[in-house]
Amino acid sequence: MATAPLSNLLLIGAGGALGSIFRYLVGNFVQRFVPESGFPYGTLAVNVIGCLTIGILGGLNESRAFISVDLRHFLFVGVLGGFTTFSTFGYESVGLLRAGHTGTAFFHLCLHVFLGLGSAWVGFILTHGTSSR
Repeated sequence: MATAPLSNLLLIGAGGALGSIFRYLVGNFVQRFVPESGFPYGTLAVNVIGCLTIGILGGLNESRAFISVDLRHFLFVGVLGGFTTFSTFGYESVGLLRAGHTGTAFFHLCLHVFLGLGSAWVGFILTHGTSSR
């Protein structure tokens, strides 16, 4: 496996730091409006905003090719990756559907949702046992 040039890693790292900060700020801002709901609206907002943003940027870049490789590393992998990996998941899923790979897209969706949730549950069980609060 080839290693990424240091400049790519620095762009991704800087973008990731910004994205993580934005995630915290946006998520907390949204959650303040519904603090007692028990539902993570802040996370939902971050994921929806991230998916919309990567869809807009990806679509514009596809039609106008205005995003350089460096800017793509910074924005797509760094900022949006730090903001939410769900945006990448959404973008890749849409790409599979647009390419006509409906079965692969469905498999991709199911694997991410079920393995992701299942892994979170297993991690919880491994660290807390089977009892719940």
